Amino acid sequence: MMKLESILQAAPYRLLGRLSLAWLLAGTIVLAGWVGSARADLTVLAEGDECHPVEIPNEDDWGMSGHADVEAEAFTHWDEDDPPEVPTRCAKCHSTPGHLDFLGSDGSEAGVVDIPAPIGTTIECMACHNEVSAVKDSVVMPSGVELTALGSEARCMECHQGRESSVSVDAYIADAGVVDDDTVSENLSFRNIHYYPAAATLYGATALGAYQYEGKSYDVKFAHVSGVDACIDCHDPHSLEVRIDTCAVCHDEVIDRESLREIRMAGSAHDYDGDGRTAEGISGEFTGLQEALYAAIQAYASTTAGTPIAYDFYSYPYFFVDDDDGMVGPDESTRYNAWTARLLKAAYNYQASIKDPGAFAHNAKYMIQLLHNSIEDLDVDAVAGLSRNDVGHLAGSDEQWRHWDEDGEVSASCAKCHSATGLPFLLDEGAIIAQPLSNGLMCETCHDAIPRFARRQVAEVEFPSGAVLDTGDEDSNVCINCHQGRESGLTIQEATAGLDPDTAAESLRFSNPHYFAAGATLFGTQAKGTYEYEGKTYEGRLSHIGRFNVCTECHDAHALEVDIKPCSTPFCHGGITTAQDIRKDRRDFDGDCWTTEGLARETETFQDVLYGTILDYAADVVNAPIIYDAHSYPYFFNDSNGNGEVDEGEATRSNGFASWTPRLLRAAYNYQYAQKDPGAFAHNGHYMIQVLYDSLEDMATQVPVDMSSMIRP
Repeated sequence: MMKLESILQAAPYRLLGRLSLAWLLAGTIVLAGWVGSARADLTVLAEGDECHPVEIPNEDDWGMSGHADVEAEAFTHWDEDDPPEVPTRCAKCHSTPGHLDFLGSDGSEAGVVDIPAPIGTTIECMACHNEVSAVKDSVVMPSGVELTALGSEARCMECHQGRESSVSVDAYIADAGVVDDDTVSENLSFRNIHYYPAAATLYGATALGAYQYEGKSYDVKFAHVSGVDACIDCHDPHSLEVRIDTCAVCHDEVIDRESLREIRMAGSAHDYDGDGRTAEGISGEFTGLQEALYAAIQAYASTTAGTPIAYDFYSYPYFFVDDDDGMVGPDESTRYNAWTARLLKAAYNYQASIKDPGAFAHNAKYMIQLLHNSIEDLDVDAVAGLSRNDVGHLAGSDEQWRHWDEDGEVSASCAKCHSATGLPFLLDEGAIIAQPLSNGLMCETCHDAIPRFARRQVAEVEFPSGAVLDTGDEDSNVCINCHQGRESGLTIQEATAGLDPDTAAESLRFSNPHYFAAGATLFGTQAKGTYEYEGKTYEGRLSHIGRFNVCTECHDAHALEVDIKPCSTPFCHGGITTAQDIRKDRRDFDGDCWTTEGLARETETFQDVLYGTILDYAADVVNAPIIYDAHSYPYFFNDSNGNGEVDEGEATRSNGFASWTPRLLRAAYNYQYAQKDPGAFAHNGHYMIQVLYDSLEDMATQVPVDMSSMIRP
């Protein structure tokens, strides 16, 4: 019998690490008292012999990995210390015994390293293959946030999480007692996130690993595709190498590790770094922003902090006082000492992006947002030409995806369109439940056969009015599952039925048609997305020409932009430069004597006049002044001082307008509908003008409206 403490201190411990898994699997090792401490007894019954050699699974792969590199700085850094040992603050990730100590699998308290670890070990079999790691599925990040339901990737994330966070940086700055963000303080020094914080990058705003600026929103965990969404789905757990063959299934450009940097998906359409190239890999965009941030850091350090700065990737503490040539020379070893809070935050994020060399794959959008905000905070003019976010479907930091962050999931009432998995769940199960948070849509939202990227087949779509309609194009049917609004004119009709049209009723509440109800506009009276006035007739589905009659013939399916080149041919809409210029019918609908303006402007005039009429009616008929804010729910508010403008404090939920009459509610609903489908002029312009015209005509029975020169299509 040999004491485990002796083994830990001896060179043969490395052999123990290599053999431990095989012995456990073979049942040839007996652990006596493996519930005590690091001094538990261990009896070796068999180590193999010439006839029965021990086979160690994956030993060759592990032996070539960074985890096994006995000469690496990560494992030799403390060899010359006195005493030569790995300190408790480092042992969790830089030694196997330290990791086991942290896990508590040696019988000690879990979650803390009790004693320094011996030098001479690496990350060996037992670090991951032990009774605690086998069931571990949660990790507490440096921010204090606990990530749960991780499965086996919790083993990886326990170390690949960094050692600082947005929370700790804020706390450090607060403790330093700095006067303001731009005052140099001798109490500040560089805070290092540490190496390979892949998990912090992967989980984005949930983990708070990088420095997140107040008032900004950020992507949460990057979701790839099913089956390739965890650490060991992409990395071999023993060799640590990226599974190139797995990547190449979808990414044709991938042939080796370096070519991973060429990956660029259709959902990343912007020129983030402003170099004019949108075909380069997302890694190129990422690198461009890093360079822009470093330039901004150096400019700020020289002009505001008053001391030039330079960065050295290989030398702690990384940032040094510079002789103003922009580089760390052999004789420049003075650590940077003119930190301001603003400079510290930006430098921290720069280091976070540098020290996760796979950040472009782990969560590129999150890191792009951070780099952009860091540049902007140092110099707002420096972000001119740069992009922070994507189009709506992929604008992960925008409200349509971040609204539910505090809830931890997207509610069932919103999940169909505001989560990546909601629509697929609905199409597969015929119902919808709460869904995980997402950074926008993902490939599997619209494509049900990866890697062929075959699109989901949707034969018809039910609208809020109950109408079941088919565009005749299954791709477009996928689109209008969400682009249909959440209310219909029938809701307003039912709510106002039997009520006096000009008497405020407590039973009435504003019903929001919701955003971008393009599908309902397209189908006009068939979908009944708007409130249609009794006794009036309305256009049905817009019929364009053979082409450009469905969603994806006009809009790029990923960038969402309209390609107007086919529209601007001489035989169609010749001479236009924007979609808003499109016009075929030369009648002057809005009565402004301008018959060459685009149909968009004709529609806008009706909206402007209707809004003015809504204000007049609320003030003069209901005696309750009203105001509208397109960006604040519930959109219509009490105009406290009656000045017709949204003043500070007015656009709040508690100040929502409540003095609705049926006539006012109908007009307000249609106004909001037109506002929230900015492409209504193209989706079904005549229908939209009919609805706005009739809303004005109805309001004109109570307040003065000059409609004498207006025309109803």
